[in-house]
Amino acid sequence: MTFISDFHVHSHFSRATAKNLNLENLHIAAQLKGISVVGTGDFTHPEWFEELKEKLVYDENGLFKLKPDIAKQCDKQVPSSCRSRVAFMLVTEISNIYKKNGRTRKNHNLIFVPDLDAAARLGSKLSSIGNIKSDGRPILGLDAKNLLEILLETTDRGFFVPAHIWTPWFSLLGSKSGFDSVRECFEDLTSFIYAVETGLSSDPAMNWRVSDLEDMTLISNSDAHSPANLGREANIFDTDLNYDAIIGAMKSGNPDHFLGTLEFYPEEGKYYYDGHRKCEISFHPEQTLSHNNICPVCEKPLTLGVLYRVNALSDRPEGIKPAKSHPYDYIIPLVDILSEMLRVGPRTKKVLQQYHSILEKLGPELNVLNKLSLEKIEEAGIPLLKESIDRMRKNKVDIAPGYDGEFGRVKIFEEGERESLINI
Repeated sequence: MTFISDFHVHSHFSRATAKNLNLENLHIAAQLKGISVVGTGDFTHPEWFEELKEKLVYDENGLFKLKPDIAKQCDKQVPSSCRSRVAFMLVTEISNIYKKNGRTRKNHNLIFVPDLDAAARLGSKLSSIGNIKSDGRPILGLDAKNLLEILLETTDRGFFVPAHIWTPWFSLLGSKSGFDSVRECFEDLTSFIYAVETGLSSDPAMNWRVSDLEDMTLISNSDAHSPANLGREANIFDTDLNYDAIIGAMKSGNPDHFLGTLEFYPEEGKYYYDGHRKCEISFHPEQTLSHNNICPVCEKPLTLGVLYRVNALSDRPEGIKPAKSHPYDYIIPLVDILSEMLRVGPRTKKVLQQYHSILEKLGPELNVLNKLSLEKIEEAGIPLLKESIDRMRKNKVDIAPGYDGEFGRVKIFEEGERESLINI
């Protein structure tokens, strides 16, 4: 069966996350988005792990679901047009901060396990190394290679994915604290790295320029810190709905089973360009080089973004498509589209009312954004919605790129164009 998954999420026990980021709201949000498999996030956190045991039931396939009585209450908040099965997969993110080859490294890594026993064993091992109670995404002074080794010793069905690999501060290949290759980080265990997460500020085409990633399956996830952000990036599968089939598809990259990804426009990510947010300096890599990587305002080193880092490590030209590659489509969150259409903030009551009205009429968000025919979208009777989605699908948008922690800004319509289209 074909389905959408988003593995990288968090819980309300992680720092800088929404208070309502719990299993119930993830179950609801997944249906509104059209996502069938969601990562639990944060399973190493003791209190969250207790919630997982209390609220989930094992589905005999390496996946979990909300207990029926809890799911029944949640489903009352989901329009019938969006109701569907939601499965959870045990996934957590670990922050590794350590010294290697004379430099401080800061890498984030995703860990998948098939059952609660494996999760408990892993949590027990990590608790002897560092504090796993203070944050849903624990910070451990542990070499990423050693974390992979611990996972392999814990379960032969575990899966390890370096997270948002280009982010400057906390990633495998980041400009501030990363490595120049996968092998430099994982050494003799590199063969156990089958996939990497591209992150919001890069897309598959950017990663294809780096031959070191040629054998990796490129996956995309939301890194959601709130239920509303679920599915801003996601993966598309055609497999049985079970843990081993899903992991197998990511390991092999078989295009019959791993069908591709839904992507943020990378320019919209908050680390695409170089710059200094406090100084309001945003540079394309060529500008950065012309300034010798120094901010012209404060005269300190610039935060080098994802595009700069991809250019630095790439050994292939733009436009190349390796043999192991998968399709991808750009999406803009529906609330952001409505925000521009209605000229109000994306979290305002006006936008949220229109958002739920669209889902009631047309079904789940990701299907509306990516698959539903424009004719069906027009039938909803919402001015500019069809035109907005058509332009998004054709990549006819204007983006002020993100930099140094500042998200990029997407514009679908030029000044005054919105009014003229309404009056046609």
